[in-house]
Amino acid sequence: QEVRVLPQTVLYIADAETFSGHEECHEQKKARKRNSKETAVALEKLLPKRCQVLGLVTPGIVVTPMGSSSNQPQEIEEGEAGFALLFPKIDGVKIQTFHFSKDSKNRVFDESKFAEAGLKNNPDLRVVLLFGYNSWKSGATRFLHQIVNPLNEKSIILAGGQVESFTSLTSENNTAQPGDACGVVGLAFSGPQIQSATVLLDQDVADERTAEAAMQRLKAANIPECNTIGFMFACIGRGYRHYKTKRNMEADAFRKFFPSVPLFGFFGHGEIGCDRIVTGNFVLRECNDIKDDLLHGYTTVMTLIHLGSTK
Repeated sequence: QEVRVLPQTVLYIADAETFSGHEECHEQKKARKRNSKETAVALEKLLPKRCQVLGLVTPGIVVTPMGSSSNQPQEIEEGEAGFALLFPKIDGVKIQTFHFSKDSKNRVFDESKFAEAGLKNNPDLRVVLLFGYNSWKSGATRFLHQIVNPLNEKSIILAGGQVESFTSLTSENNTAQPGDACGVVGLAFSGPQIQSATVLLDQDVADERTAEAAMQRLKAANIPECNTIGFMFACIGRGYRHYKTKRNMEADAFRKFFPSVPLFGFFGHGEIGCDRIVTGNFVLRECNDIKDDLLHGYTTVMTLIHLGSTK
């Protein structure tokens, strides 16, 4: 008997080459650039109709190939790569996609939109993964601050970064196309059994010893490793350039301390996150007393999300 689990929420991330690479077009006998929307449409046709989808395009990918037995997480900084995470319905866990785009007419962000997205007046909110797009546009950083600052609470984990663009069509219910605006998309994880922790690897983390020390801090959070996903959001200025030609340094350090936790993520244009360790009874162990600075460059954010014990 076959058991099929339908995805309820899908997060897929691919690098820019995969999404708009060249493909042969026989009629014209020359390669034409694929439109990233076409790729997105083709991909999303494979998914159930009622599924929430968030698709991101980034300069590089971090992925744990699930088909291989060794499951070594890989930092893929060049070449085509991508992955899709398919979340089924999980008892006691709600995963919600959201999208806020900057309104050229309004300088002030309407915070009532937070409540609609489950980001406000939600005592079960545990983790928010946030991704800014078109971050080079004027006003983008200010807009990102308007989203991040109200969410910068000690009892939730915030992590993510700046991506090249987002392609997901199912979270699009407004008319503004992602091409001409800047904004923030993401996933909100709610549920009393979710546990999470995150550490920030800053510019001082520049060799194996300091990378492993950061993972040791993450390990000390004692997040259960079964039914847990790791996320790595790194700056394109890190990777092998930062570690002086040694590749895969941070992913290897992660695997050393979390051999059974798959790691996913990307290299982007800026990172969102901080040191934040939340213990089992969901009380935060503060790393500092001041409100955390969440927007960074040349850093890596490592995050664990535990979705509760499987029955």
